[in-house]
Amino acid sequence: MRDIEYLVIGHVARDLTPAGPVAGGTVTYAGRTAVALGCRTAALTSVAPDFDLAWALPDLRVHSVAAAHTTTFENVYTPHGRRQTLHARAQSLTAADVPAAWERAPIVHLGPIANEIDVEMISLFSNSLVGMTPQGWLRRWNGEGHVYATEWPAAPDVLPLAAAVILSEEDLLNQTMLDDYRRWSRLLVLTQGPRGCTVFCRDDVRQFPAPKVTQVEPTGAGDIFAAAFLIRLYQTAGNPWEAAVFANQIASHSVTQKRLEDKIRIHR
Repeated sequence: MRDIEYLVIGHVARDLTPAGPVAGGTVTYAGRTAVALGCRTAALTSVAPDFDLAWALPDLRVHSVAAAHTTTFENVYTPHGRRQTLHARAQSLTAADVPAAWERAPIVHLGPIANEIDVEMISLFSNSLVGMTPQGWLRRWNGEGHVYATEWPAAPDVLPLAAAVILSEEDLLNQTMLDDYRRWSRLLVLTQGPRGCTVFCRDDVRQFPAPKVTQVEPTGAGDIFAAAFLIRLYQTAGNPWEAAVFANQIASHSVTQKRLEDKIRIHR
């Protein structure tokens, strides 16, 4: 438990698809990408007893908080973007749930998908490179489970504590939100789908186009990008430009494949 290199925190999801349920969520896509990139990887999550974590997270060390339900999403992609429904949610995750031996992991990835991570958890990892994909803190849902984007009141206090914040342009409500997140973040990466990403680092702004590929299935690309970015950022002692180029390459390959195993196979 003491020799992990990459710790990812958040809910594993059961994603409902026309072909049947598949494992999803940031923990699944980012965690398995980290393994494929050679990192000893651990995950803190929460699922119901009937969920097979060995199937979802092979080769990861996993600590799961017991829950009555596994977080379950249904994603429908349209010409106007993704339409998402939350059918069930597992338990929230707090600092008390983190195994003590994992508090000094070199890379920590906070990856909420359903507002499940207590933001106070970030204070545990003072000796780690902490990256966050805050999409799950920017989501709420109505009584029918339809997910929508919203403001995150804790952002001004939490974002400055992260070494890197990776945000999708789908999560933005307006230009003002992007301006605020740039101001509050030490390093902000805005992912832009097939257009690549834009990196905001202090007063320097650089856009990195993604390789041209034929998109087959985009689910998980943002989380795969995030894992690749954080790992290369750590390996280069903090070079965000090199990390962005590398992450674009990895994420672009992933969208050309349907199965997660194939999305990350190129890294092996």
